[in-house]
Amino acid sequence: MLLGHGTTQNPDSAAPVVQHAAELRRRGVFAEVREAFWKQEPQARDVLARLAHPRVFIAPLFISEGFFCEQVIPRELGFARNENNELVRVLHREGCTWFYCRPVGTHPSMTNVLLERAREVVRRYPFPRAPKPADISLFIAGHGTGQDARSSQVIERQVERIRELKLYAQVHAVYMDQDPRIPECHTLAVTKNIVVVPFFMSDGLHVREDIPVLLGEPGRIVRSRLEAGQQTWRNPSEKKGKLIWYAPAVGSEPHLADVILERVNEVATGAK
Repeated sequence: MLLGHGTTQNPDSAAPVVQHAAELRRRGVFAEVREAFWKQEPQARDVLARLAHPRVFIAPLFISEGFFCEQVIPRELGFARNENNELVRVLHREGCTWFYCRPVGTHPSMTNVLLERAREVVRRYPFPRAPKPADISLFIAGHGTGQDARSSQVIERQVERIRELKLYAQVHAVYMDQDPRIPECHTLAVTKNIVVVPFFMSDGLHVREDIPVLLGEPGRIVRSRLEAGQQTWRNPSEKKGKLIWYAPAVGSEPHLADVILERVNEVATGAK
């Protein structure tokens, strides 16, 4: 069961779950692959109630091991915590065993996903010509929150890994709801060229509306493009003296199907 957050406000948020579930079905690895969500239909509890297989793997398509993914959902599904307050990821019930995987977004190979997103957006829109990575300031954009530090830790780890590769002039994390904020990328960048990769699972309203506005696109233009079904950011766009390429969210990257399988294998073999 591939589990997404879901929302009733934006149907596009479910797209990555549907995409990767279809790919896993195509590969024929499992007897059954089902989509489920926490905030929209079909809901996780209802899907689980209809599954009759002896082993069920619950793979959360989430970015971080935050409060919601690692506490709220597993608690509501019946998973316990041990004496050290660590989540016990295996649950035996009525002749069936449920396995709760770690979130896809914390897997080490997400570094390659982020890098591919950054490379692809420049390759696809090489105007006036594609800059070299050494002439680009790369920003990984996240939501951020003061409620759970793990929400930003996963992004900070990715930033450090990419910095160590020494591909880009600089690499920074920026956030919607904590410092440094997304609008600061204009002043933080040491180069004229900026690439922003949103570390979100879906191209929902944060990615399609909120972040483009924070990057400098007028809200009325973003909303009119949304209503017309158009891309809300034109690559590249010049804002405050910087040329900005804005990539799609990481969640629709095809490689994520492989990451999901690795997460399933980890919990099946008892890996932490």
